[in-house]
Amino acid sequence: MQGKKVYQEQLFISFRLSERIPQENFYRQLSSELDLDYLYELTKRYYGKSGQKSIDPVVFFKLCLVGYLENIISDRKLIQHCSLRLDILYFLGYDIDEELPWHSTISRTRQLFPESIFEEVFTRVFMLCVDKGMVSGHTQAIDSAPIKANASMDSLELKVPEEDLEAHLSKVRVQSYRDRQVENKATKEQQTITANTQELNAIKSRNKKWAKDQDQRPGAGNKGSRYTSNKTHYSPTDPDARISVKPGKARKLNYMSQLSVDTAHHVISDIKAYHADKKDNQYLQDITIRVQRRLRKSGVLFENIVADTGYSSGENYAFLESQGIKSYIPPHGTYKGGPDDFIYNKESDHYLCPQGEIIPFKKVFLDYRTKTKKKEYRNSSKICKGCPIASQCLGKTAKEKKFSVTYYRSAYERNNKRVRSKQGRYMKRKRQSTVEPVFGTLKEYTGLRKINTLGIKQANKVMHLAAIAYNLKKYLKFVTKTAKSGVKPLALVIFKIKPLFKHYILIVSGVNFRTL
Repeated sequence: MQGKKVYQEQLFISFRLSERIPQENFYRQLSSELDLDYLYELTKRYYGKSGQKSIDPVVFFKLCLVGYLENIISDRKLIQHCSLRLDILYFLGYDIDEELPWHSTISRTRQLFPESIFEEVFTRVFMLCVDKGMVSGHTQAIDSAPIKANASMDSLELKVPEEDLEAHLSKVRVQSYRDRQVENKATKEQQTITANTQELNAIKSRNKKWAKDQDQRPGAGNKGSRYTSNKTHYSPTDPDARISVKPGKARKLNYMSQLSVDTAHHVISDIKAYHADKKDNQYLQDITIRVQRRLRKSGVLFENIVADTGYSSGENYAFLESQGIKSYIPPHGTYKGGPDDFIYNKESDHYLCPQGEIIPFKKVFLDYRTKTKKKEYRNSSKICKGCPIASQCLGKTAKEKKFSVTYYRSAYERNNKRVRSKQGRYMKRKRQSTVEPVFGTLKEYTGLRKINTLGIKQANKVMHLAAIAYNLKKYLKFVTKTAKSGVKPLALVIFKIKPLFKHYILIVSGVNFRTL
């Protein structure tokens, strides 16, 4: 007999949300593992003692996490999505007849809490991963990726000299209806041009070459196209966003996301938003200090750092050595330990030319173009005067051999030796299989394809929330897998080697030996 379902709403119904959520549901498991009650004490100072009650800080963070776990970057769509999901309502602590917070409340609360609160939540989640044995700590892989800012290239304004700023604003800002509707969030310093004459001339020549090359590209008839630079343009919508470009891709306003990943189980150990107008090697020292501080607090030893060529510099190699960290960072293709066929003598700090003449060290100086320390080597013109290869070695005008080498040559050579070793080749494969897939996951599945806020501080909060969501997914997957397999935690047994020495060996099944 054919059945026919007839729907009729009941006036009274007995319903318990907890009975409708399966035990293996992701959000039910997350609710039992994640404790955010410490947020009440951390955020207490940011609320007044009177007035209407605001959104619960725990509910706020859970709502934000749901957005990145579900790959939803719009606050409005997030509230609509949550209201339709029983498991998410259970995770948030709301019943089916309770109204969720207004979407604008999420935006206002995100601005209310400082970056330190978001970083503290990230650290607490990271500690959960450490406690479960997911973090080895000894090797960290670092990489970066540009993240699209919430601003358009069409909003760019031209920077002007400081003395002309007021006159420029009075003339330009009334040109169109659209401009009158946009509030300029940039400070006077951000609207003022800071490039020197040499930099401006370089930009002018690149602009000329770019305009010429445009004739060979599709859409070259667009006369409104223009060459833009961070030294000459800024965005009034989001002044912290910077113009950046990747080979083969269009210029965009971006933020730079710097990411550090532990190589054991691909847990994110650090993430931060930076300006996108600098090179990766300018951020490495700050990243290292942040990761080192977090790992030290977790009781984990930090030994190796793996990164691509973008992080290469002599200053970074020397800094990492001073911190007791081994670097596996390939040098730039432009690096040379000295002229070809010249032999370096480390003890005397001089070079021998192909004819056996000594090229002595003269001075240390700062390269004005690269802002790096270099050492100058130069010999006397009398020595080169009768040399049979002088024309090849000196060129047409020079009368003496003079060249410069990076001040950190020895640190370069030690790093290069590690990179070329068997361990270095292994580290390269490890980096490619660790940090690059993590970035892909963050951008495609964890809501980091675009920053939906304004300002670098807000962008930093967004990146921390995305990283927290990623680590929580890893954590729950690891915990569930361990529980199903019935694997027990590793037993730690400490043996004393000799009474004469104050050293102990920590023996752990399946883990490398480590001296305490």
